[in-house]
Formats: sequence, C-alpha cells, structure tokens
Amino acid sequence: MAHKPLIIGLTGNIATGKSTILRYLVDKGAHVVDADQLSHRAMEPSGPAYQAIVDAFGDQILQQDGTINRAALGKIVFADAAALQRLEQIVHPAVFTLAQQEIASTSAAVVLLEAIKLLEAQRLVKLCDEIWVVTASPETQLNRLRTERGMDEAEARRRMAAQSSQAEKVKHAHRVIDNDGTPAALQAQLATIWADVQAKYL
Repeated sequence: MAHKPLIIGLTGNIATGKSTILRYLVDKGAHVVDADQLSHRAMEPSGPAYQAIVDAFGDQILQQDGTINRAALGKIVFADAAALQRLEQIVHPAVFTLAQQEIASTSAAVVLLEAIKLLEAQRLVKLCDEIWVVTASPETQLNRLRTERGMDEAEARRRMAAQSSQAEKVKHAHRVIDNDGTPAALQAQLATIWADVQAKYL
C-alpha cells in the first residue's frame, strides 16, 4: 500500500508565530510544504499558472526576461478585489497540483501544509487530515510586526486588516494554538499536541 502521511494544514494571520511552530515540527521530522513558495513556482515561466496569468493581466506585468513582476501584479490585484479573485482562481488550482506532487514525493510520516490562505483555497483544505490555526491578540501581532519586521504602526495595521478574521479561521480548526504568551508556554502546548498526534495517528 502506498505510504500516506498525516497532513496537517497550518494557518494563522500575520505575526501569529507560525514559523516557530514550523521549526518545532520540522525538528520532529515533519516535511513542510509552503503554499507561498508553491505559488511562486506556479508563476514561473515553466509553471502551471504562468500563461493564464499573462493572458488575464497582460504583458505589462512581465519583466524584461519574461518573468512575472510580482510587485507590478501585486499593485493591480491589491487595489481591485475582482482582480485578486481572478488571480486566486488561476493560482489556487496550480498550487493544489504542485502540493499534491510534493506530498506524493515525500517519505515523511507527517506533512505540514502551511498557507496563510489555506481556508480560502478550499482544494488545499481537502488534502488535510487536521487544520491547525495559530492565534495571537492584535496587540501581540502589532508588537511583533513593529519589533521583528520593522514596520511602522500604520503599515502593520494595514497588513493585519487585509486578512480574514482570526475568529473565522478558528471556526474551521481542529486545534487552536494560542501564541500570545511566552515561548515556554508555546513549547508546552506544542509538546501536548504532538503527543496527542503521535498517539492518534503515528
């Protein structure tokens, strides 16, 4: 029988601390599939979404070498909800295909599918055995964006406001990881969750 890993979908809003959780699970042997990286690959000239994006948005989004200028494309779609939706309708299926390929090629017992827009990309949700949502209070998010990423308050708030609500994400979660406290508190939560995952699945 073909090896079927446990697939955990990890999501959460900006600056909730997903990367810390990723590192913890990688240390446990999990293989990470990063949907953001896959969307970059999908948009490369050899990628499955490239031609459809150029057809939809025109040559003005291309750089001299024929690659998509992500900044130019970003300017178009972030100013226009319909354009963003059109882009996502092209990119999400391509990312889904690439994710399936990557999952099929790993021998890890646990695969972590990380995507900020996991719940919006319904196809990706279907791949997951469990959905984990990482949360933090707006104050904590703001503080992290300012101290760790050097954003000013206005930019940080704008980034936070552009994302779907944490409460909405939590509704779909099998497990919620509260990352509002100390690193030690987070580690304790993760140890408990990991022990439960091992007992249930591995």
